[in-house]
Amino acid sequence: MFSEKTILITGGTGSFGNAVMRKLLETDIKEIRIFSRDEKKQDDMRKLYKNDKLKFHLGDVRDLSSVKNSMYGVNYIFHAAALKQVPSCEFFPMEAVKTNIIGTDNVLTAAIESNVEKVICLSTDKAAYPINAMGISKAMMEKVFVAKSNTVDPAKTLICGTRYGNVMASRGSVIPLFVEQIKRGLPLTVTDPNMTRFLMSLEEAVELVIFAFKNAETGDIMVQKSPASTIGDLAQALKDLFKVDNEIKVIGTRHGEKLYETLLTKEEHVVSQDMGNFYRVPADKRDLNYDKYFIDGDQKLSYEDEYNSHNTERLNISQIKERLLSLEYIQEELKGWNS
Repeated sequence: MFSEKTILITGGTGSFGNAVMRKLLETDIKEIRIFSRDEKKQDDMRKLYKNDKLKFHLGDVRDLSSVKNSMYGVNYIFHAAALKQVPSCEFFPMEAVKTNIIGTDNVLTAAIESNVEKVICLSTDKAAYPINAMGISKAMMEKVFVAKSNTVDPAKTLICGTRYGNVMASRGSVIPLFVEQIKRGLPLTVTDPNMTRFLMSLEEAVELVIFAFKNAETGDIMVQKSPASTIGDLAQALKDLFKVDNEIKVIGTRHGEKLYETLLTKEEHVVSQDMGNFYRVPADKRDLNYDKYFIDGDQKLSYEDEYNSHNTERLNISQIKERLLSLEYIQEELKGWNS
């Protein structure tokens, strides 16, 4: 599948970039280009992996020329570069626009001009029924890649995307925060114990992208089914694993937070294809004849439920602990804690 191919990973120094890069190094891929603006993390990766297949390209998706400069000879792109923190995007929404929306358009423009065969754009559950700047910018990112997919022959450049929920122990997520609070003997700050979130490992995030790479048609959004837990149960599971009795302090929801996250809207559910562990949401293929929107009306009304972290499989504390123990991050933290 990747034999003698060159792949570009935007935002490649992040959690996902590292995970998919390690997976790809197990194949006979020709070259993996790590594209990001963080020279320190690039240098750290260079020293850690010491692999000649890795090539590091310094640049920013906001700058079309720097993206174009890294696109020569690229066969495939995993577009993971994004601003992901809800609070920072709330305070600086135009920065989210520049990276998540304009940056995506830059990557796709350069990819089409360079005859890249396939582009997978990574999105988030926060893009479904978005209420914060981060989610809104990611929802617009999805609209950009779906619209862009209609401007190019998929035999030349196939453009599709994935949408997944919280990646456990990724940078800025709640699990590392709870672990740090446990280690410092502080209360675990829970916004709302009944709040639910999908729980997905980095390996599952990579699995989704590879599945999309193999199965998606142009304009598709691929969604992986995931279990969820309440934040209260997640905090208790971590307390159990570390054998501590830190207080769980309820601090109230933060600006821009939801009680639950949605991976598939009602409107998407009615047109989606159930593929076992995944959903395929096909692109709207109507052309620019606006009568089809305003006069004909061929969209079915949705009587399906949305697919969210409240109505998916709910993990109990024992199951959460089992999932946490599968994470290398938790294994290392427990080893240090118990030594």
